Amino acid sequence: MEDSAELESILPYLPLVIGSSRRLLWPSKVVEALEAMSRGPDHSRVNCGEVLSIAISDMRASLSLADPLALSAPLGYALFFDELMSGADSRKWFAEDIPKLANLLLRLPSLLEVHYQNSRAYGYGLRILGPQQPGMVLLSQVSLYDSYSESQENKVRCIICYFQRICLQMPTGSVSFERKLLSLEHHPWQSFLSYPYADFWTKSTIRLCPFQVHSSGLIEDHAIEALEVDFANKYLGGGALHRGCVQEEIRFMINPELIAGMLFLPSMADNEAIEIVGAERFSDYTGYASSFRFSGDYVDKRSVDFLGRRKTRIVAIDALCSPRMKQYKPKYLLRETNKAFCGFLDQSKYSQYKRLFKMNSVLLNEGSSLPIKAKGESRTEEVRKSDEKSWHLEDCENYIGIATGNWGCGAFGGDPEVKTIIQWLAASQALRPFISYYTFGLEALQSLAQVTQWIILQKWNVGDLWNILIEYSCQKLRGEADVGFFAWLLPSLPK
Repeated sequence: MEDSAELESILPYLPLVIGSSRRLLWPSKVVEALEAMSRGPDHSRVNCGEVLSIAISDMRASLSLADPLALSAPLGYALFFDELMSGADSRKWFAEDIPKLANLLLRLPSLLEVHYQNSRAYGYGLRILGPQQPGMVLLSQVSLYDSYSESQENKVRCIICYFQRICLQMPTGSVSFERKLLSLEHHPWQSFLSYPYADFWTKSTIRLCPFQVHSSGLIEDHAIEALEVDFANKYLGGGALHRGCVQEEIRFMINPELIAGMLFLPSMADNEAIEIVGAERFSDYTGYASSFRFSGDYVDKRSVDFLGRRKTRIVAIDALCSPRMKQYKPKYLLRETNKAFCGFLDQSKYSQYKRLFKMNSVLLNEGSSLPIKAKGESRTEEVRKSDEKSWHLEDCENYIGIATGNWGCGAFGGDPEVKTIIQWLAASQALRPFISYYTFGLEALQSLAQVTQWIILQKWNVGDLWNILIEYSCQKLRGEADVGFFAWLLPSLPK
């Protein structure tokens, strides 16, 4: 295998070694163990949860992994596979699924070599996408317990469902992982936008996009194609592989291919977001947090694009954690709005964004703007309207809006009314054709539909709404506003 900077960056995190022939290899003891398991439990003796735990621990030792499994791991494996799982399912798991998974693991070195050969021309190879390094990784779908908790058991059931499904029929598509950023510096050659200052939002004349409110339903079940928001931890996946079981962790369980990104996408900075396209959904579920329950197979019927990715677009954006009163300070309002804006931008349309924003007299820290004439319509305004018109005509073919909800609220402690407005501003400025908002029945957002309809009737643009949000927040900080944003904006709202 040829030397590759991409491979060198990820190799310390892979359980493989490079042999004398420059080929990727499993250590010999791991090969022996996997070959034995591939022949079935009669040969490997791996026929119950406790023995599986021992086999995994032995392979980890052969790989010299620093962190051993928890002392309670054998008990946890035995509890799940020998007691919680039905006898028939357990026998099938050890007799059919474990051998197939062992065979798949034996193929990992060759699958990675093929991956790097195929990705060489496009620069989408598996690598660490570190902070401030925009880029994309495109993976084939092939390559991708301290105390008992019922929600944890059901997370495991989702993972087991995934492995059983791919053992029955291996997926053939692709999944892309992209680190997106708003550059903190401007360079003429860069192909992404710069991090906006407050003046960008204050002066924006981009119109507000349509706002749809759903008091019930789930983001992942949105009826038409949209960019679906992952209420992310700055470390992608959050507690998916630990005890977490809220919005992000649940999404990673029902779409387990998302977990692969946790390997090579380190924490997000304030000017970054992560977009993942193509992750297939394998599980259905009910409940949330402690009530989360696996409820069976889910057959994902979404179509695929030219890269073989399912048309499931997920964007991970991390909100401020426990912001309390500082969330009303302009500095942090800007941080949250820019974070959502980074996530909602379509980086493939950089040239169109740049042209429109320049003609909108709202440069992204890139120089002076063109003046607007006092009388009549200027050339700047004329071009802006023409560009907006062409953009929305194009969106008729690619009608990809935003599907979101109470981002940064709940456990993160954000103000749901303010966070709603922030996401609307970001979606509109990113020229998305709509925002579909799922309130999950949150009482604080009962009047959301009424408020957004009223705002649209005022024909405000992004700059108008931003300035009003800033005014409210300043009053909130001074102790002059003792009600939420909606009641402050529309005092006639029912209490």
